[in-house]
Amino acid sequence: MVNEDVASSAYVLEGKPSETLILFAHGAGANRDSAFMQQMTLGLAAKGYQVMRFNFPYMQANALDGKKRPPDRAPKLLACFSDMLELAHKQPEVKRVVLMGKSMGGRMAALLACDSTQVSRIDRVICLGYPFIPLKGGEPRLAPLNDSQVPVLVLQGERDKFGGKMQIPSWSLKCDVQIDYLADGDHSFVPRKSSGTTEAANFTLAVDLSAKFIG
Repeated sequence: MVNEDVASSAYVLEGKPSETLILFAHGAGANRDSAFMQQMTLGLAAKGYQVMRFNFPYMQANALDGKKRPPDRAPKLLACFSDMLELAHKQPEVKRVVLMGKSMGGRMAALLACDSTQVSRIDRVICLGYPFIPLKGGEPRLAPLNDSQVPVLVLQGERDKFGGKMQIPSWSLKCDVQIDYLADGDHSFVPRKSSGTTEAANFTLAVDLSAKFIG
């Protein structure tokens, strides 16, 4: 059962009601109102999708008292994501829900789509800057992508320190995980000034590729 009091303060809806709703989760270090989250949301809303951005529990607590907390453990993050998915399906006109996540949020989206009890409520998953490589080292986190029971798109900056264009092709990802790269982008899609491209161009491309994948 969703805690409506917590949930109502945890999410914001943007864009006109639509048959397809994008449920958008933030990364580990920045909440639902970060510049990255807002820029993607504005672009997707302009494409005609309604977007629900939400905060995970630790970010909800941070917003209340201003204290900085580390991310919750995966089970608590996934429980929150599941609650938000339930709320997403209660929105007017919604017939399908696409999960989207920045970094950690994308990993949680993919993990939720591995759950056979959840997949009937999830149309597809989009990971923005997927955190392939743990910061403390270790094997790349491929299982959430390979085990997802819905189509997955990964949009990755070419220079992403969590896994970039030079590394990803060497890893064993199933063939139907779609990977697209953003020119010279870092973990937040920002290119170097010398690259010949811009942050705005990369965000425009990310929105366009997302819309094409959603259909």
